[in-house]
Amino acid sequence: MTTTEAPPAGGDDAAATGTAAACHAEAPAGAGEHSGPHGYSHQKDQHLKRLRRIEGQIRGLQRMVEEDVYCIDILTQVSAGTKALQSFALQLLQEHLRHCVAQAAVKGGDEIDAKVAEASAAIARLLRT
Repeated sequence: MTTTEAPPAGGDDAAATGTAAACHAEAPAGAGEHSGPHGYSHQKDQHLKRLRRIEGQIRGLQRMVEEDVYCIDILTQVSAGTKALQSFALQLLQEHLRHCVAQAAVKGGDEIDAKVAEASAAIARLLRT
């Protein structure tokens, strides 16, 4: 079975240039702290396409098990799926740092400390996987 590797993390520089809407800036009154436009919003269609491709890889794993494919071949595909998800996670993290954390830095105060702590916790979770 062949895999289609996810495109490399990076994406366009729209988030870096500040063209994305401010993180949580336009959240409706009473909305949760994390509602509203996010750093990834400007690439939402691309992200969904990428996730569908990863979903296809996982469905391929199910087929391989159903068809009694050799263990090592399945493990190779598990590795490819894992790398695709990790790459996606890193891209989201980059967009979060460029957008949400940068926006909090502009505002200053306690908000930047909270965003940095939140990003640090997310990085720690990614490293544990």
